[in-house]
Amino acid sequence: MAKRTIMTEDAPCLYKKCREVEKFDEKLFELLDDMRDTLYEADGVGLAAPQVGILKRVFIIDIGDGLMEFINPQIMETSGEQGEMEGCLSFPGKRGYVVRPNYVRVRAYNRKGELMEYEGEELFARAIMHENDHLNGEVYLRLVQETPKDYRD
Repeated sequence: MAKRTIMTEDAPCLYKKCREVEKFDEKLFELLDDMRDTLYEADGVGLAAPQVGILKRVFIIDIGDGLMEFINPQIMETSGEQGEMEGCLSFPGKRGYVVRPNYVRVRAYNRKGELMEYEGEELFARAIMHENDHLNGEVYLRLVQETPKDYRD
């Protein structure tokens, strides 16, 4: 497989809403495999298709429990709140304090075209929300807040 170039900062694709995946074919599988290789090469937690210049509703995450693929994801439920420092492969060297839900339930297709449902908390929820934002043309820098005085990174 191949490593793809990660789009950064001013790339227009980072600020555009993505289209749904309609075909579960070799082209999609190649994209997913390339995104995996790119994510691991960059030592990241998640990667969305627009970050490699593809405006499709696809992202992957690996928070240490193995790679998970999300195609046409839908956030079904969120609750709670967590605030943490966040970064992004598309904005190297930048970090900011972002408040996100502590719990998420999401539905998405896997590469076989099967509809799956996942739920999780903390880093899983943060990664899902961060990558899903990319599919809507949103980047985490727009959510950065002032770091609370009692916050410990």
